[in-house]
Amino acid sequence: MRVVIAGCGRTGSFLAVRLAREDHDVHVVDHDEAVRRRLPAGFPGSFHVGNGFSPRVLEQAGARHSDALVAVTSRDNTNLVIARTAKETFRVPIVLAGVHDPRRVGLYEGLGIPAVCDVTWSVHRIHQLLLHRDLEPDASFGNGETLLVRSALPPYLTGRRLAELEIEGEIRVIEVTRGGRSRLPLHATTAAPDDVVTFAVAATSLRRLRGFLDKELGT
Repeated sequence: MRVVIAGCGRTGSFLAVRLAREDHDVHVVDHDEAVRRRLPAGFPGSFHVGNGFSPRVLEQAGARHSDALVAVTSRDNTNLVIARTAKETFRVPIVLAGVHDPRRVGLYEGLGIPAVCDVTWSVHRIHQLLLHRDLEPDASFGNGETLLVRSALPPYLTGRRLAELEIEGEIRVIEVTRGGRSRLPLHATTAAPDDVVTFAVAATSLRRLRGFLDKELGT
């Protein structure tokens, strides 16, 4: 995934490093060249000096050909302008924005821009929205480290034990809805057609859960 991150503060730099370590193509934009020091030596992405609300700067950072753009500068108004430019001018498929004032969340989301509040868990949340948007969490606990996720099971899992989807300390099946009725699964409970399952999952294990749901176990 090619991602442009506007803002190299705590959230932007942490997210950039995390995505780069996962082999994504990361391009960071900030008006202050000095904040480049927040990125580690040998950072494989690129750093562009300039104001992210400038279409020219976003163009230079590759926004036109990006899969996603995240606006996490220190100013809400700047984030909104950057996000709208990415969405409306460059047609970036995934656009996310950080919000410091919770009262502005409705404004962002009214424009179709998912907003993320609270720096202490925003990196986890942005990471989920970028890479796991088909597994949207229903709830989160602590600072976002543990999530509740509901998902319909794919047909190829029919007949498999739900316990096969569990990983100690990472993923646990805690409920299954079948025929409109909810039940707590037993260790021997097997998947049936049209089951909807609730998982408790570590935020860092969403990719593993999606892997279970995207392909047959053991392949």
